[in-house]
Amino acid sequence: MITSIAKKKLSVKSQTIGAIVAIFSAVILPRIIHILGTATGLGTSLGEMLLPMHLPIILAGLLAGPFAAGTAGLLSPLISFAMTGMPTSAMLPFMIIELAVYGVCAGMLKDAKIPDISKVFIAQLAGRIIRGAAILIGFYGMGTAVKPEIIFTSVKIGVAGIILQLVIIPLAVSRLKNADNE
Repeated sequence: MITSIAKKKLSVKSQTIGAIVAIFSAVILPRIIHILGTATGLGTSLGEMLLPMHLPIILAGLLAGPFAAGTAGLLSPLISFAMTGMPTSAMLPFMIIELAVYGVCAGMLKDAKIPDISKVFIAQLAGRIIRGAAILIGFYGMGTAVKPEIIFTSVKIGVAGIILQLVIIPLAVSRLKNADNE
């Protein structure tokens, strides 16, 4: 599979496997983080800090492309919500939008001739901007229960996760590419 990941045009099978792995990871990682949060007394705030759903979606975009990662970004929050009730119903539509944008944007940048850290940053920025716009539209246009202040609060709380993504994802992509060349 790693050989097919490095190819410019991925097979449907490789993209499907990439999407499934991303969905599985985006559902399991938050569960692990929430268990650790409960054990340490931090509760769900550890997940809000580390943003565990974001990491596998952006990584999938850089490895499997926009279709696989966009699909994983759409489905992961829905599956997680159905299984665990997280993210909350108020945040679910915004998480779906944000993660789908992360996946599509990272996937579109997959073959761009810029450093992987820049690709991750651009995907993060795009996802947060679109999520913020969706929250504003939801709040002012439809009167949702989510307040606009959540936009800045979530970025401030998630700084550790954002930095973690900027470090871990480029390293993972580099390792996978180097492993493929050996």
